[in-house]
Amino acid sequence: MITGGGDRSASEKVMRDRILSDRGDMRAFANSFLPETEIMQRARQRGIEIGTYDTTPVVGSLLRYLTHLIGANSIVEIGTGAGVSGLWIFQALAPKGLLTSIDDEVENAKLAKQAFDEAGISASRYRLITGNSREIVGKLADSLYDIFIMRRNADLLESVEHAHRSLRPGGVLIIDRALLNGKVADPTQRDPESVGYREIIKVIKESQVHWLPMLLPVGDGVMVATKI
Repeated sequence: MITGGGDRSASEKVMRDRILSDRGDMRAFANSFLPETEIMQRARQRGIEIGTYDTTPVVGSLLRYLTHLIGANSIVEIGTGAGVSGLWIFQALAPKGLLTSIDDEVENAKLAKQAFDEAGISASRYRLITGNSREIVGKLADSLYDIFIMRRNADLLESVEHAHRSLRPGGVLIIDRALLNGKVADPTQRDPESVGYREIIKVIKESQVHWLPMLLPVGDGVMVATKI
């Protein structure tokens, strides 16, 4: 007769819990893997002071990586923040490449310009556009951009449609904050913001003739989708 099964199960559970507890904080480790420059840190602090959102360091490094990977020359982002994401992008953007950054708030554009000036980035390499972002995005040229970055939670479906129109074939859509730091993955969260992101993730996943997507649990969650 076999005995001691319960003791072994309890022992195995203790061992598993001990291993898991020794893993450390993977998110903190990833965020510090490529440290932000002093200029990025100052820009982030200015953004915090006015309450704007700037991408996390790990997502910033992802933006830099993807910019380099596809040799991006033309990038558009909705949600300028204080310019932190732009600083990451400029580390890999082609020498004659152009970043178009759109934001509803004039103050955000001013902070971004300050950050770009501090980094010595020529004004010929970026356009900072303020106003009704919904109207501005609707006027973007067709099949022009290599990367389209979204950070706003309003008009998600419409913005994704404009992203597909504006991206060249093989271009990349990036939805920053796609999981709202876990809220989207929690079905009990029924606030409009969580529901909106949950629905747009589903739409992109099911649009197999338009997008080749993946969902990454980095930063506050990132959806990356290539235009087919």
